[in-house]
Amino acid sequence: MYQVIARKYRPQSFADVVNQEHVKTTLENAIAQNRIAHGYIFSGQRGTGKTTVARILARCLNCVSGPTNRPCGVCASCTEIAAGGSVDVIEIDAASNRGINEMRELRENVRYQPARDRYKVFIIDEAHQITNEAFNALLKTIEEPPAWAVFMLCTTEAHKIPATIASRCQHFSFRAVEFDALVARLQWICEREGIQADAEALSVLAQAGEGSVRDSLSALDQAIACCGDALQAGEVRALLGAFSLDALDGVSEALAEGAGARMLDVVSELERNGQNLQHFSRELARYFRNLLVAKIAGGSTRLIAASEGERHRLAAVAARFSEEDLTRYLQLALDLFRDLQFSLQPRFHLELGLLRLVQAGHLQSIEEALAGLGPTKIVAQKPAVAASRTPANPAPSTHHPAPSSSTQPPAPNSWREKLHATLMQLGMPFTADAIEHSEVTEANGELRFTTPKEFSVAMNAADINQAVTRIAGKPLKIKVTIGDAAGPSPEKPVPPLTAPEDDVAHRALENPEVQSFREMFGGEVRTVRNLKE
Repeated sequence: MYQVIARKYRPQSFADVVNQEHVKTTLENAIAQNRIAHGYIFSGQRGTGKTTVARILARCLNCVSGPTNRPCGVCASCTEIAAGGSVDVIEIDAASNRGINEMRELRENVRYQPARDRYKVFIIDEAHQITNEAFNALLKTIEEPPAWAVFMLCTTEAHKIPATIASRCQHFSFRAVEFDALVARLQWICEREGIQADAEALSVLAQAGEGSVRDSLSALDQAIACCGDALQAGEVRALLGAFSLDALDGVSEALAEGAGARMLDVVSELERNGQNLQHFSRELARYFRNLLVAKIAGGSTRLIAASEGERHRLAAVAARFSEEDLTRYLQLALDLFRDLQFSLQPRFHLELGLLRLVQAGHLQSIEEALAGLGPTKIVAQKPAVAASRTPANPAPSTHHPAPSSSTQPPAPNSWREKLHATLMQLGMPFTADAIEHSEVTEANGELRFTTPKEFSVAMNAADINQAVTRIAGKPLKIKVTIGDAAGPSPEKPVPPLTAPEDDVAHRALENPEVQSFREMFGGEVRTVRNLKE
């Protein structure tokens, strides 16, 4: 009877396990030193060898020449464990045996010594599905088991194992298998099966596994059944519903040219060929991720799960875009994939998402936008210097030369109107709107503004200075008070500083950081306190 490749080539010793060196080394050393724990937790994504390592460990413990980290593989214990028929190695599927009654039965079984072997091993698969009540029933047994009992809990969701159980076990976290190691394993199996497969076909199969050896081997089994003894990349892609770089490069070409019509053609071609649009959006997000990684780390990086030729090809495509553009495209592709999960009109969503990618390529970066605002104009003023921004495209207005220093400033009741008009001419509408809602008064050569709280952010002192200088021909001292425009609440008088406080204030104001802060933000220091007192 035919046996699938994933079972036929299942590792029978630690040396056969792909990757997971940290797990293999620790367990081998523990066996050599006879430091066998009574509880283990093997966690990690599917197909990385958790249950396989549990079986190998059981063989190491019960081999006739053991405990040994190299079981013989020929004794009755080794052969029965490999076949899954050992009386003293009990495998439990917690997905279907998760209740308290099953755990009570297991607890009763633990009490009896092994029928033949050295240890009675309990391998509990999908252990995270055991109910809390069942875990509580098992807790005391795992904490103080008989000398002959060893528990191995395998799970893909270790965070669901109660802390009371996890604290009594040794935890081993299995890693996703690296791309190159997966390709090497597939190549090794193909050689033994007499299968001819090119490097790109093996790359497609390894990508389908996403770090899972079992998933990649299942894809290989399916490809052999479809294509026979010779595997070609195009046929394997068509079988697995994968997309070649040629199909995805069509999107990058449309982005480089800013051609929205080509994006619509891409969607039309997908629909005509019966492709899964959700799967395409997922592959598109992976494609932009790989482009971004190639842009940052180069085409030879191992961070991209692809063959060497595909990596260099991705690097060539990434060179046509900036890092900022690729980051933006990746985010939009992820948003598109998320939206398609719940869309009743996936084609419309995909078309809209691809057109958004084209439009995103036309966006101007914030650095370029700020650079286009024009040069910075410095306005000399007593007693400080204020910088104001000149807009790149100010509103058209009739030029009025700045009046001379002898020009009389406007009357107090017209300051608000003139400031508003001047600020609008200078292209500063936000500050103009704040002035319009403020109360403006003049006293002793000082302009005082009482501004409501909601307009405080728009009160730009540099903009106001520029407008005042244009109106009055000279800078004036400006004071802004946040409060009710109809009349701010009177400020409480600040008591004069005493002699000791004068010394503390002087030292504080001489501090370079305080001076830098005041130069940047302005303001008035009213009170200084010594926090050490």
